[in-house]
Amino acid sequence: MTLTGLIGLYVRQNWRPYLLSALMLASVAALTVFIPRQVGHIVDALVAHTLSGDSLLRQLAWLVLAGVAIYFLRAGWRLQLFAASYRLGAQLRQRLYARLCVQGPHFFQQKRTGDLMALATNDIDSVEMASGEAMLAGFDGSLTLIMVVAMMTLGVDGRLAGAALLPFPLMAIAFWRISNHIHQASKDSLDAFGKLNDHVQETLTGVRTLRALGLEARSAARFADLAEAAASASLRAQRWEAAFEPAVGITLVSATALTLGLGGYLVWHGELSIGALTAFSMYLGQLIWPMFAAGWVLALLERGRAAWGRLQPTLDAPLSIDDHGVCDHVVPGALTFDGVNFAYPGHQTVALSGLRLSLLPGQTLGLVGATGSGKSSVLRLILRQYAAQSGNVVWGGKLLSDYSLDALNRAISWVPQEPFLFSASIADNIALAKADASRAEVEQAARLASIHDDIARMPRGYDTPVGEKGIALSGGQRQRVAIARALLTDAPLLLLDDALSAVDTQTETDILQHLRSARAGRTALIVSHRLSAVMDADHILVLKHGKVIEQGDHANLLELNGWYATQWRYQQLEASLDAA
Repeated sequence: MTLTGLIGLYVRQNWRPYLLSALMLASVAALTVFIPRQVGHIVDALVAHTLSGDSLLRQLAWLVLAGVAIYFLRAGWRLQLFAASYRLGAQLRQRLYARLCVQGPHFFQQKRTGDLMALATNDIDSVEMASGEAMLAGFDGSLTLIMVVAMMTLGVDGRLAGAALLPFPLMAIAFWRISNHIHQASKDSLDAFGKLNDHVQETLTGVRTLRALGLEARSAARFADLAEAAASASLRAQRWEAAFEPAVGITLVSATALTLGLGGYLVWHGELSIGALTAFSMYLGQLIWPMFAAGWVLALLERGRAAWGRLQPTLDAPLSIDDHGVCDHVVPGALTFDGVNFAYPGHQTVALSGLRLSLLPGQTLGLVGATGSGKSSVLRLILRQYAAQSGNVVWGGKLLSDYSLDALNRAISWVPQEPFLFSASIADNIALAKADASRAEVEQAARLASIHDDIARMPRGYDTPVGEKGIALSGGQRQRVAIARALLTDAPLLLLDDALSAVDTQTETDILQHLRSARAGRTALIVSHRLSAVMDADHILVLKHGKVIEQGDHANLLELNGWYATQWRYQQLEASLDAA
């Protein structure tokens, strides 16, 4: 859909405020062309000495009333039209936000956060102005132009009108060339602002790393370069927009010179009255707004087109995972992978190859293996962040694709490797998935995650703000808050993706004991590089290059004397050395 198509559709759906604005603008235009004609009659009457004092006061009163009416009508159409355009901006932001919320990781790997933020701000603002101010200026300017030219031609003198309009075709050619340059300059300006936004977002997110590495000066220099590029691109766009004014000025001066020359000749020969020439000169002055409006409309539309060209691909981007499931409730059952093959989009390396596993209800399954063996990929397929290229993932007798994403999200509690905390209190972060949880429930979940004592020592306890992304907490505390959040829900499946990597072994042992007691009879899948986290699991799979190379319980795997046994002995030795 083009920008004009988008605005046209929105106008049809919200025709009332646009129609009311149009009627008000038409009234303003009618009153505007009335004033010069009335002034012309007053001048002719004064020259002919046929206007009494009372009549003059009445005529002036009509002019004042027309001015007051124009004031209130202009205020009225602004309220109607701008309110409608602001609603379009709000709808586009809601549409963009909703689209981003359902996109998968692959989409965000291709997009930069700062640029997405720029789309939601500057780009939508440009589309909003095209639907509001451009519509206003276009309608008002066009109507004023038609009525003024009609009055100049029919109400005053057609010969003067023809002479005054001679320079206008040249102005139209200049406007066309200028608008083409504005489109490209506006696109460059929006792109430059997106890059600047990206750098600021990354810098603020990684400010501690920059300080630790002493990269503040280099980051500041990069920011200065991007800011200069953004300013230069914006300045180029403004320069081309400023080119409209000289084109209007030259056209108006030329039209005025032609009018005065021909008008003076006609007055000298008695073919035109002084009042008529005065009225015509006022009408010519009223053409300033339509000419400026034309340039303003073209600038706004080109800005809007450039912004819509950046915004539309994101709004129409296909979902990473199609949500066509019709089952709105997950019936807990066996979770099985049947010959699953999976590779990440754009990668040739296979993440999972012919994987087969089965997790029965109430069981705990451990997934271990070297880095890059495919452990986290298993969880991402269960969460439907990605889809397997072949093979089936079945839960409760149904393919995962048969369930809606909402149903899966409600049925799974997931603690990722890098838990995300929002800029809120600790209690709010724990209760994120269960907003109606009582403080007692929140504290109980915190105890199960072995974080309650840490929270109790904080100055404001559970009301302590965690800062952006939990910056006020340590890595282990963030992980335990995320675990508490997952344990607060009653989801039948718990997924822990190396969620205990930042805690010490004693805390890990406590958390796992709490998990076994609190989630007795519920299903859990634990991914960990630390084998002590899965030693009590009902079944353990050892992955290598996406394939199962060993499986069994802890005792069986030690007897196999393979990768698991070797890694277990190494980690036990390492733990004993740390304890010493």
